[in-house]
Amino acid sequence: MDEDVLNMSLRKFLKKVGVTGQREIEQAIRRAIAEGRLRGDERLEAKVRLEIPKAGLDVVIDGQIELA
Repeated sequence: MDEDVLNMSLRKFLKKVGVTGQREIEQAIRRAIAEGRLRGDERLEAKVRLEIPKAGLDVVIDGQIELA
């Protein structure tokens, strides 16, 4: 295994996850506020599941997103 290749590949993947995830979360929250499902001052529970089946990885990461 080439550590440099692994590191660069991981960085690229995590950047994609971060950028895409942020965009999708922002759109969902704006839509929910517009539809009246959220007020805009909540603290939202969030969860991400990260899987790499061939490596035996299956982890859930919990957190919160504050709107105000």
